Amino acid sequence: MVDLLREVVDIDSGSYDKAGVDAVGARFERFFEEHGISAWREHHDLYGDAIHALVAEPGSNEKPVLLMGHRDTVFPKGEVSRRPFSIEGGRAYGPGVADMKAGLVMNVFVAAAFKALGGMPCPIRVLITSDEEIASPSSRPIIEREGRAARAVYNSEPGRPSGNVTTGRKGGVFMRFDVYGKAAHSGGNFTSGVSAIGELAHKIVQIHALTDLAKGITLNVGLVSGGQSVNTTAPHAEGQIDLRYIDPADRARTLAAIQRIIDTPTVAGTTAKLEIKGEFLPVVQTPEAKAIFTAYQSAARDAGLATLDGEFSGGCADSGFTASVGTPTICGVGPVGGNAHTVEEYLEIDSIVPRAQALALAILRTQVD
Repeated sequence: MVDLLREVVDIDSGSYDKAGVDAVGARFERFFEEHGISAWREHHDLYGDAIHALVAEPGSNEKPVLLMGHRDTVFPKGEVSRRPFSIEGGRAYGPGVADMKAGLVMNVFVAAAFKALGGMPCPIRVLITSDEEIASPSSRPIIEREGRAARAVYNSEPGRPSGNVTTGRKGGVFMRFDVYGKAAHSGGNFTSGVSAIGELAHKIVQIHALTDLAKGITLNVGLVSGGQSVNTTAPHAEGQIDLRYIDPADRARTLAAIQRIIDTPTVAGTTAKLEIKGEFLPVVQTPEAKAIFTAYQSAARDAGLATLDGEFSGGCADSGFTASVGTPTICGVGPVGGNAHTVEEYLEIDSIVPRAQALALAILRTQVD
């Protein structure tokens, strides 16, 4: 498992690097071929192809369990050459080592074990997607389709640093807004100008004021740009907004409030527009999802993970798409890691096998209708 992890970590696979993402996919395809597992890819022109695999007893028509994960990372091309896969003090390091190439390695080895030994109560589908780190623009319809067809979904994002899995997540909406003003010389013709940056500043303050920590609603304008030159009133400015929420009903209410801010100028003569660039849906634990978590928790105890519990995360993941189509979903069942999206990202090597055992036992205990 560590050898395969080293191989896939040492391939640059930023979300927009289709060649790199597909190279990681090809390595997993080769793994499936080596283990006699049926696999195929679903092509996309812009982003990496989706990789599918199936382990099933001949003639089985049961709804499958879906093991899911993404192989793209947030890191630029060349990151691997700067800090390739390494192991130090029981931890592995490298771009995407925990988020989430280790989870993919775990998934494919679990599938290979069932292929070799049999015994699964229903088919096992494996889905390896390509663009989760940018809100899955190409993979979302695939994830929703496969989620609807599944009886349960295990998304192998990294286990929490505590060792827990993720039973709830916030939803997130990622937006861009553009503000338009009028250029003028800021010394010789100041009164003829209309500052888009001035209006942007007002809108940022108003958008941030929509944050409601008690409800779990946060707003962050994390990127801004604008202007033409220091001695020109800015004809254009833009900002990018991150909205997080827990209650699905708060999504529509908050978006409506943001739209009113965009449509209502404070600086006379400015106009603005808002665009949704991508989003994730929340993971809300239903009674059915709680039942598979309880079964997974029991399996984890039998695999030696005695203290495993469920946690809520403010982060987003593809698990929100399968949860939102009504399929019982658990996230964060992958090997334990931390500091994702940073150069300090790490994976606890000793967690790989017991987390794989817990997943395999949970599949064995899946109730078949």
